[in-house]
Amino acid sequence: MEVILTPNAPSAIGPYSQAIKVNGMIYTSGQIALNKDGILIEGDVETQTRQVLENLKEVLKEGGSSFERVIKSTIYLSNMDDFGVVNSVYGEYFTTHLPARSTVAVKTLPKNVDVEIDLIALA
Repeated sequence: MEVILTPNAPSAIGPYSQAIKVNGMIYTSGQIALNKDGILIEGDVETQTRQVLENLKEVLKEGGSSFERVIKSTIYLSNMDDFGVVNSVYGEYFTTHLPARSTVAVKTLPKNVDVEIDLIALA
């Protein structure tokens, strides 16, 4: 088991890792719209989603993977009315390779953001 840690994405804000690599798989922790310095990005759900996906791209890269190797994603939304916007941005990052995905509406997310995403990928 290997802990994945990159300075190009925000450090964990609690007792967890950015990702864990085990048996050829990478399991990312949920990412929210923090920049690599841990500062919350202000903006609408589109801006937040882009930051989340950029963070995940960096975590995957550090683990030797990419969006093309993602098997499963889970999207958490504080408002399901944002689904269309999030889906549109998500589609810019997953163009030809379309992993399995779940989208879940939740009451609140850390730091009261609008979106959080985690991924499972091949290393």
